[in-house]
Amino acid sequence: LARMDGAFQATEFPPEVGMRRFNLVRTEDLSGVSGTGIVAEGIEFENGKVAICWTSKYHITSVIDNMHTLEKVHGHGGKTHVEWIDGESG
Repeated sequence: LARMDGAFQATEFPPEVGMRRFNLVRTEDLSGVSGTGIVAEGIEFENGKVAICWTSKYHITSVIDNMHTLEKVHGHGGKTHVEWIDGESG
């Protein structure tokens, strides 16, 4: 955020920062808690760490070591996948 004329306004990060946004999308809800569609919003940091915020009524935020762990824990055997907002996984 940048302060301009007494008000905070969102600013864009330069492309060299290396963070990438994504949505976690679920096609089938095995637990009956998260629902289907976009179930979490996330960021992958340049160091590989991942932060997600669930869009369910609980709005839990989690920090995970990497995308591989995210997939193993929350992938539900392929019923949940990542849709990149800021480019594909590299």
